[in-house]
Amino acid sequence: MQSYVSIGVMSGTSLDGLDLVACRFTFDQSWNYEIIKALTIPYSHKWVTKLSTATELNALDFAFLNNDFGKFIGKQVTEFCTDLPRKPNLVSSHGHTIFHQPLNKLTVQIGNGASIAAYSGLPTACDFRTLDVALKGQGAPLVPIGDELLFGDYDFCLNLGGIANISFREDGERRAFDICPANMAFNQFIKELGYEYDLDGNYGRTGRVQEELLRLLNDLEFYQHKGPKSLGREWFEEEFLPLINSFQLSPVDALRTLYEHVSDQLSLAVDQYPKGRMLITGGGAHNVFLIELFSEKTKHKTIVPSSQIIDFKEAIIFAFLGVLRLREEANCLKSVTGADHDHSGGVIYLP
Repeated sequence: MQSYVSIGVMSGTSLDGLDLVACRFTFDQSWNYEIIKALTIPYSHKWVTKLSTATELNALDFAFLNNDFGKFIGKQVTEFCTDLPRKPNLVSSHGHTIFHQPLNKLTVQIGNGASIAAYSGLPTACDFRTLDVALKGQGAPLVPIGDELLFGDYDFCLNLGGIANISFREDGERRAFDICPANMAFNQFIKELGYEYDLDGNYGRTGRVQEELLRLLNDLEFYQHKGPKSLGREWFEEEFLPLINSFQLSPVDALRTLYEHVSDQLSLAVDQYPKGRMLITGGGAHNVFLIELFSEKTKHKTIVPSSQIIDFKEAIIFAFLGVLRLREEANCLKSVTGADHDHSGGVIYLP
């Protein structure tokens, strides 16, 4: 039986913080995982500002930020590992996505892997998306290989992060695609009320749906395309937000309309497939109001797991992607991203 301990590092579009998880992966005819330790390190106001404004930097300052964020991750990993029972085999870092334009063959995640390796003293796998985009894929989503090999007992895996995405099997192959903005949209408007997130959807619940805005959101061109497809902050800022802002709604009415829109798109995306068991994870799985709306609209049986799986499933799978890369096994599926072929993405730095 082969065993690996990998540190998964995840920074999502909602800028909640840096997720770190130490997992033991064992292979004995099939893959199994065990969470050893998991922790979210909230970003300081300084880091939120740096990451959210990175697209505005000149080339030199962007390069410095890439190195600085890698150094930050490396130091956090070092502290995180101090009480682990054994030295990890590697760090596997998603980094933080700044640019994602697959149609232009471009995707950029910062957090220099060489810096992570240097400061943590551990082999580091990173930059998982670039090869897929070069191979004519979307570079996203990457978690479906983990859904297939670690969470295959479920018919569907729905992730409600900054962006919502779905993964499932169809005709013997794994399929997946981004559905719509989720937490990144909710957080945009709850911040106008002085909060980081809408706890349980309590503020959005009090608003009123703006029906014309809802219709226009549901008619956006992205939703008319079938997968593979993926979303980035660029689309959110250039097409999605301006439409909402043009209606000049109160924050609670904007939120209420967004909840209706997101639950509409989730149900439309998944109800075209046969009824099954759906695992729901990501920060949005904690949002009581969103889950209520979606559960009322979908025909599937929705399953919300333990908080640890909700919060760290993506980091667990990125830890797993690094193990597959170390073994030179496929960690990205063409059936998901539209790439030319399955491949083993990611760059490994040895300290």
